[in-house]
Amino acid sequence: MSRNAAQRTPPRAGVRVAREQRVLDILQAARETFCEKGYEQTLVSEIAARIGVVEGTIYKYFATKRELLLKVLEHWYEEMFGDYARDLAGVEGNRQRLQLLIWRHLRTVREYPQLCRLMFMEFRADSAYRGSALYEMNRRYTQFLTEVIEEGINAGAFRDDLDPALLRDMVYGGIEHHAWRYLCGDGAIDIDRIAKAITDIVADGITRRRGAEALRLEAQRLMTLADTLDNQTS
Repeated sequence: MSRNAAQRTPPRAGVRVAREQRVLDILQAARETFCEKGYEQTLVSEIAARIGVVEGTIYKYFATKRELLLKVLEHWYEEMFGDYARDLAGVEGNRQRLQLLIWRHLRTVREYPQLCRLMFMEFRADSAYRGSALYEMNRRYTQFLTEVIEEGINAGAFRDDLDPALLRDMVYGGIEHHAWRYLCGDGAIDIDRIAKAITDIVADGITRRRGAEALRLEAQRLMTLADTLDNQTS
């Protein structure tokens, strides 16, 4: 075999597996460090120390710290896609599925406030974000909610004049606004209570609900008024 042919020999399977595992180890260590210290305060050498390698090993796989953060966020999204699809498969009912997605998003905010802040502040504000792979992944993430709303419309459970995209933006925008103090490290967040409250508002609207007894009395009042008018005109 010639020297050139030998150079073209593909790497052994074990080498590929080792490389993939090294990348996963780096991504996990980077996520933990970013979550603990924030992006600006994190040193690449600290990430390397977590997995027992030198700093240069990190740069062998990721050219910059920002590229590493980008890949951490992409890997995080991939995990959530699988979790959401699996959880939705086990839930029936349009309202219940809606509440699940709202609850899951709130849980993500509670468990990964630093990653959420980095997503909102480091990347979403970047002029290059809109055409990026991360932008498409975020669209795919929010599409779960859009599809659940569309399913509810098609099933007759939700109003057929709803704008699913607008409602999606209201839900995620509202959660981000409500949770911002928590994302900045101030206070706690009750995801069960908030998920139910948002679901109730989305599903039932904000018009004051009247009890069955109040409706019965109102109907009786109207019937009495109608009888009175009939007697006056007869």
